[in-house]
Amino acid sequence: MDKAALERLCVTTIRMLAVDMIERANSGHPGMPLGAAPMAFALWTRVLRHNPANPSWFNRDRFILSAGHASSLLYALLHLSGYGLTLDELKNFRQFGSRTPGHPEYGVTPGVETSTGPLGQGLGNGVGMALAERRLADGYNRSEFLPLVDHFTYVLLSDGDVMEGIAAEAASLAGHLCLGKLICLYDSNRISIDGDTDLTFTEDIQGRFEACEWQVLRVDDGEDLDAIEAAILTAQEDGERPSLIIVRTEIGYGSPKANSESCHGAPLGGTAALATRRFFNWPDATFHVPEEVTQFFQRILTEGREAEAEWSAVLEAYQTKFPQDIQRFRRQIRGELPAGWEKALDKIDFGGKPIATRAASGKCLNALAPILPCLLGGSADVGISTQTLIEKEPERNLYFGVREHAMGAMLNGIALHGGWIPYGGTFLAFSDYMRGAVRMSALMGLHVIYVLTHDSVSVGEDGPTHQPVEHVAALRLIPNLIVLRPADAIETVGAWRHTMRMKKPVALILSRQALPIVPGNPDLVARGAYVLVDCEGTPDILLIGTGGELHLVVDAQKELAKQGVAARVISMPSWELFTQQSEEYQRSIFPPGIRNRLAVEAGSSFGWRRWVGPWGDLVCIDQFGISGPGEQVLAHYGYTVPNVVSRALALIEKNRQVPA
Repeated sequence: MDKAALERLCVTTIRMLAVDMIERANSGHPGMPLGAAPMAFALWTRVLRHNPANPSWFNRDRFILSAGHASSLLYALLHLSGYGLTLDELKNFRQFGSRTPGHPEYGVTPGVETSTGPLGQGLGNGVGMALAERRLADGYNRSEFLPLVDHFTYVLLSDGDVMEGIAAEAASLAGHLCLGKLICLYDSNRISIDGDTDLTFTEDIQGRFEACEWQVLRVDDGEDLDAIEAAILTAQEDGERPSLIIVRTEIGYGSPKANSESCHGAPLGGTAALATRRFFNWPDATFHVPEEVTQFFQRILTEGREAEAEWSAVLEAYQTKFPQDIQRFRRQIRGELPAGWEKALDKIDFGGKPIATRAASGKCLNALAPILPCLLGGSADVGISTQTLIEKEPERNLYFGVREHAMGAMLNGIALHGGWIPYGGTFLAFSDYMRGAVRMSALMGLHVIYVLTHDSVSVGEDGPTHQPVEHVAALRLIPNLIVLRPADAIETVGAWRHTMRMKKPVALILSRQALPIVPGNPDLVARGAYVLVDCEGTPDILLIGTGGELHLVVDAQKELAKQGVAARVISMPSWELFTQQSEEYQRSIFPPGIRNRLAVEAGSSFGWRRWVGPWGDLVCIDQFGISGPGEQVLAHYGYTVPNVVSRALALIEKNRQVPA
């Protein structure tokens, strides 16, 4: 069998494995795998540098299936290429507990670089990965040696990916940053779920991307392997511009439902699936893999091992010449922090004066930056406001522009690439713009830091559009996301210390206004809640505060003491961390027998009943804010010491009249 015929056989094998997976599961998206198989095959077998024997080899090319609904295409490639994904796993496509879930999931399937499915997120991830590669290469490559960090990021896009607004944000920034090692293959089949894309999508994609400073190439025949390869190689030669390769394909190629929305998101069905087999002259036996195809793909394993061995030799050469740099490089790509890094935080002097927690956070970041070169980040055009600028090394700052959506996805890509702990800042009220990316970060368990400032109605004069009310509650709803709302500079130190230790996404909720030193306990921030001020004997009431409201609770406790009321003050910077503590610890902070509990937080009351119980009360805000000076707005909503005292006394009296 000549090479062309053998490669055609391989492409058909990929197509039919995808069809068989979907038909067996009676669920899936066959259209794109049937149409895009040739471009995926050309990339994976002719261009992509990867080692299936070691999917985590650091200098591998990254491949992102942004159109995650075409997961069966990726699983077929992973199986044939030797990633350890067995035929039985393909037969369990979309089944409970399998390694072939409906959309690719990072950490579940070997060779899957990121979880995809929400369209456009994968493109944002790809921009982040390409940026991460660029920054590592700039830091470690030496002109007199072969490059130590030198790989491409490839993204397979669908029409839906390009429609999403995040794609415009990400593409704009990628072009501006000249990320020449980002290459996107666009499966332009012109069909979406509702029908022909002419219904909604008639813009000039080539013109749009060229305006964003991309190189745009076209392949008019999606079946032409040589043309696809040539386009990819041409894209590689342009080191200054990211590349978009528009490949004209036919959705559902070879099936009776080709070029129709009916094959986008539903199985072909028995009759159509059989007709597809006949079109490709394929055996009736399902999950058929010809021996010639198996042998063809064996070379990917061989070439992958050789590529990694060549890189290891480069690494050894660097080790000989630059031992300290390579020690730092190895530690950085393993995600290890240098010994004693926490001491930098202990040296910060806040002067004992009131300071906004956003400013305290900025001091923490700048104290850590010199000893943690792995920190990489910036903000969505609000670096000064969010205090996310590294002052003494301005070249380390990332400027995302007013692009929160893309920033979130890029931070995920940077974290997934390895070698960096990324952070990104914006106002808390605008966290909704990147909520999809924050959710994906939490789903994948990535070490990403979100610096979210201007955390309550105390924002003041900017009014309700900028005053976050429901946002903290909304973030607390995301599983696996740690939300930390420190009350003062001291707790902010504790928040950063614990944030760096955790390999999870963290949202730091920080104030715009100056807050007095309570003082909080930096070591106990990691517990999520702790007793800040206690009383003698059993408390009459528990006063619970977070963030900028905790100092009101402390002052209220003093006033209550003058009236003979014994109150315990609990600082609760993180619900999530507190729920991870032992039941014994939780009961020691919130004794079950104490019904009088008053929580004070300048935001939504949603979720607080869990902590105050049916007998407790809340000083919260369940409506939008109002424009005016911050202090006046806070007072309007009851965030004053007299009101907290009054609410505490009223609660005690109310519960006194109700038998226990």
